This record gives sequence, C-alpha cells and structure tokens, in this order.
Amino acid sequence: MSTKFRFECQALCCDTKARAGVFSTPHGQVETPRFMPVGTLANVKTVTPAQLQATGAQMVLANTYHLHLQPGEDIVAQAGGLHRFMAWQQPILTDSGGFQVFSLSELRSISDEGVAFRSPRDGQLIHLTPEKSIAIQNALGADVIMAFDECPPYPASREAVIDATERTYRWLKRCIQAHERSDQALFGIVQGGVYPDLRRTAAEQLADLDLPGYAIGGVSVGEPPELIEHIVAATAPALPPEKPRYLMGVGTHREIVQAIAAGVDLFDCVIPTRLARHGNAIVGGERWNLKNARFRQDFTPLDESCSCYTCENFTRAYISHLLRSQELLAYTLLSIHNITELVQFTQRIRSAIFQGRFKAEFGHWLSAPS
Repeated sequence: MSTKFRFECQALCCDTKARAGVFSTPHGQVETPRFMPVGTLANVKTVTPAQLQATGAQMVLANTYHLHLQPGEDIVAQAGGLHRFMAWQQPILTDSGGFQVFSLSELRSISDEGVAFRSPRDGQLIHLTPEKSIAIQNALGADVIMAFDECPPYPASREAVIDATERTYRWLKRCIQAHERSDQALFGIVQGGVYPDLRRTAAEQLADLDLPGYAIGGVSVGEPPELIEHIVAATAPALPPEKPRYLMGVGTHREIVQAIAAGVDLFDCVIPTRLARHGNAIVGGERWNLKNARFRQDFTPLDESCSCYTCENFTRAYISHLLRSQELLAYTLLSIHNITELVQFTQRIRSAIFQGRFKAEFGHWLSAPS
C-alpha cells in the first residue's frame, strides 16, 4: 500500500470478527467501521457539503458511469478534480461503473474486451473497458477507485458465475496495469455469486495481488438477506487483515451489523437519501412514512436521541406538513437525519468494539428477525 494509504486495526472483538480501525488517505482519515453516503453525480442528493459534514460523514462515493455520461470526466478534471468540483475536501471513493452497466441488461453486450452499451441518455454506443474505467477514475481524482468487474445477477447458474468471476479477475489485472496515479488506491472486487467456495477462491486470488484494499461486490442484487449474510461471512475472513474491507451496496442496520461481525470496515448505500425522497425516516432501524396520519399532530422530534440538525430543530408534524405540501425542504431534512442515523449507528458500533461490548449491545441484530 502506498505510504499515502494506510489501514491500522485498533481493536478487535473477542466474540466475533468485528474490528475498529483507521483508514488513512490523502484527504484525511476514515474511522472504521463507517457508513459512506452515496453521491452518484458528485453530490449527495438534496444536501450541501456543509450539511453532509455535519452528519459525521467522513467519506462519500461518486459514480464513474454517471459522471462519464454527465458532465464528462474531462470537465471534472478541468475543475481540479472531484474534491474541488463538488467542494468536498474529505475522502472520496468512485465505483468502476460496472454495476450500473450490468444493470442495463437489455442495452449492453459483454466480451473479454469489455462492455458495449447504449447510453440511456441519447442512445450513443459506448465501449467501457477496464482501461477506460481506470482512465475515467484517474481523471476524476477520487482517493479510492474501484476495479472494473462483472457483477453476475441473482439467480445465475454456477457456470455463469464462474465465467463472471474469472473475467473479473482478468479485468482486475488489466486495471492494475492501466492505473497511473500513486495518490489513488485501487481496490479489487470479490465476485462469486452465492457460492462460498467461489467467493473464497476469488478472495485468495485477489489477496495475492497485494492491493491497497478489497471490496465484496455482487450482493444486494436480489438474493434473500440470509444469503447475503452467508456470502459476507464466507468472504471477509479470506481477505488480508491488514487491508480495509468494503461491502458494496448495503445499508440496513441488520446488514451492517452482520457484516461488521464478519470483519467488514466500510459500507455504502443509497438507502438514506432514497427513503427520504419517498417521505421515509430511519429511526432505530425502522422505516417510518411521515405522510401517515399519525404524524400530522406529533410535535416531537423524529428521534429524541438523535443530535442531527433535523431532530434538534423540527417536529414530525412539520416534516409531515412539508411532505404533504410537496416542499423540497422535506427531502433535505429527512436526508440529513437518515444519513446521520446510519453514520452514528456505525460510530456507536465502533465505540462498542473498543469497549468490548459489540455483541452485548448489537448482538440482537445478528439473530433472524422475528
């Protein structure tokens, strides 16, 4: 790992594989375990960078595929890179675009060379290869960039998953060759579908490449929650303990605790802002629809134990009113709270790991929901 990137494990749980640590990057440190908000188009929807920083967020995501389509990586580079373009001076991670491309099942074709797809914006034919994905991410300038991978759907045959996993490994080696910036850490992505043996083999192959960090991809693509837990538990321990581990695309309380118990450090998901745009708040792991009648005359905060701007200043009744009136402020207030909820949740877990109380305080999330 470059001297600009370093992961230090500071505490271990004696009952599980949970750990607390610090991931150092050129734009600051990320205290793990940590939830990372998603800012697809170089913004976390409906919130300003100042509001985002107040939630306790330390690292955010942006999307290679979407930024390539609009405004284009050249414009971002001309602006001085993503950090300056979006006025966020803390760490940023960009995904490779692989997941978005492979979700365009009717519009793309895959070969060993890469992926050809039609832009959903204007129908233009675009070729995305491992080299192109890395070139785009080098231009965007995030601290952490992701290797281009093939994300097999669920369900998929074992043969199809083997093909995708092997192609992901071949593409990773091309990504390593194409990567040109020492101030960006390239993470590999473990695929393997719902097959634990394929996951472990892929993890071991990636570990041999001695990358700065590793991600577990291909979960939350339609498989039941118990399979996600099984996949993560089989994969995370096979990754190098001295490197950060990132689980892509999960953001519920239960998924986060289960992954942390398996030894995962970083998480991202669109859940907090997507739920907010549908009028939902995350409170104690539950989802509340603030448009429900019971909130119209409820003059208490969303969560009296939450220290976010929304909970310190506004009531459930007010947010319900904003939603019924289709006022945009409702989405901002709910996004601020939901992001804070998940960030603070991982902060509390971190503290519990240091205190040796992870399983005592969060173990109820490890059991199957009743």
